[in-house]
Amino acid sequence: MKKLLILAMLMAPFFVNAQEDGVGLRLGEPLSITYKKFLDDNISIEGMFGRAGINSNQYYQRAFDRNRPSSNAFYSGHSTGASYAFNVRGAYHEDITDDLNIDVGYFLAYAGAGVQLRSTRVDYSYTDSSTFPQGPILRDSRRNIDFGPEIFGGGEYYFDDLPISVFAEVGLFVELLDRFGHLKLQGALGIRYLF
Repeated sequence: MKKLLILAMLMAPFFVNAQEDGVGLRLGEPLSITYKKFLDDNISIEGMFGRAGINSNQYYQRAFDRNRPSSNAFYSGHSTGASYAFNVRGAYHEDITDDLNIDVGYFLAYAGAGVQLRSTRVDYSYTDSSTFPQGPILRDSRRNIDFGPEIFGGGEYYFDDLPISVFAEVGLFVELLDRFGHLKLQGALGIRYLF
């Protein structure tokens, strides 16, 4: 019995941390499936995979103009598809349940940083002024890859009687590749199943 009690005390930290880990759905930018693991009471790591939102029309037109298929090519339009995002990030959490006078459940505020990789297929249509009279509409399909750091902050509410948490957050993504310094405001609401 004594050995069983010692084993239970040694294993308790693993079970406590396991109660905080969760998998869920993040509705926003990017729309993702999320997995969050707590390393201790305050530090978590998170991985997300999902669908990235597209950039503005001007963003893609400028990308075409910077890299034309020929010197006589003129942008006519574009469409986007097959857009993906992958995030890896870490966060620091602080329990602010008492500060908000919450009696049921608990609330963690958090802030952190990470890296994000985004990929979008862009199908361009363009004309070539070297053909006379006006030639046919030509097509060019490309993959737009964006990579860079992100910072974010938010809050997560944990229910007492349910293995569920809900969260809201806002963040900022900064491109290092493909357009250095381009900023993208991001945010989301979500829910996680805790195990």
